Amino acid sequence: MVSNRFRKKKKSIPIQQYVEGIKSGDRMTLAKAITLIESNHPDHFQAGQQLLKEILPLTGKSMRIGITGVPGAGKSTFIERFGTDLCQMGKKVAVLAIDPSSTISQGSILGDKTRMAQLSREENAFIRPSPSGGTLGGVHRKTRETILLCEAAGYDMILVETVGVGQSEVVVRTMVDMFLMLTITGAGDDLQGMKKGMMELVDAIIVTKADGDNKEKAIKTRNEYNQILRLLKAATEGWQTKAVACSSVTGEGISDVWELILDFFNSTKKSGVFYARRKKQTTDWMLTSIRERLEQTFFQNEQIKKRLPVVQRNVETGRLPVSIAVENLLADFFNNQYKE
Repeated sequence: MVSNRFRKKKKSIPIQQYVEGIKSGDRMTLAKAITLIESNHPDHFQAGQQLLKEILPLTGKSMRIGITGVPGAGKSTFIERFGTDLCQMGKKVAVLAIDPSSTISQGSILGDKTRMAQLSREENAFIRPSPSGGTLGGVHRKTRETILLCEAAGYDMILVETVGVGQSEVVVRTMVDMFLMLTITGAGDDLQGMKKGMMELVDAIIVTKADGDNKEKAIKTRNEYNQILRLLKAATEGWQTKAVACSSVTGEGISDVWELILDFFNSTKKSGVFYARRKKQTTDWMLTSIRERLEQTFFQNEQIKKRLPVVQRNVETGRLPVSIAVENLLADFFNNQYKE
């Protein structure tokens, strides 16, 4: 075993080298750049932010699409077929799979490249699992910044797949232009029982596995969804949420999904909703980043690290009200900050 002191320290890549590699569409450089911005090391964070500043003029030209789905809907199979068809149409497709509920070693996201073997072989495709380290804040910053890097590298279709459930959909909705939900036949009744909040997030429902003996059921399910969707509030102003059916195996209906997406983008750009949403997303990102940075700074403060366990015990035993505990900790934090 080689001693740590004899190991050569990896040389950091100059920012300009990253920029040139990304501009040329080099996937290896793009992957390294994403690793840089995902790092929590202070030096890497600063370098990553400098890189983002350099490539910012190259961003904003893609279609950002979020994809979620009920269990068994076949998200990976759909994304592979849809992404492969887009690549063969001359599009450059980036797939970002995120799971805020797991770490990089525990979630299912690392299997995506294996399950999307055909798509990963496409020259115009890039597949990247984006571990969040178990925090929604991590998803918010790292995935947004990854989207910008992919756009700068020339990817005009960014597919953001949610692997987790619940709150992760809300987070992804804030960073994409259009949000799709995949479902299966026989799930029509589930829609009526779904939380209103969830249905206010999606712009289209894709009924998958519309092939063989299941084709008629899929078409029936699609029609049921369209009837129900007319009664619900749309996720996007001026757009009627719609359902389509498709088969990721035969490819039938995939072109309908693409036509629906084009219709959505043409409609929202014409009405101005697309541009208003992009502006709001940037503002939301900034405010979320402020909250995340404040929280991080607070809990990393040495004075707080010492005081927090004591205050926590006092709260747990009922010796100190929560509100007073918070005020005391914040006072300690700000006094310590001013001293520094």
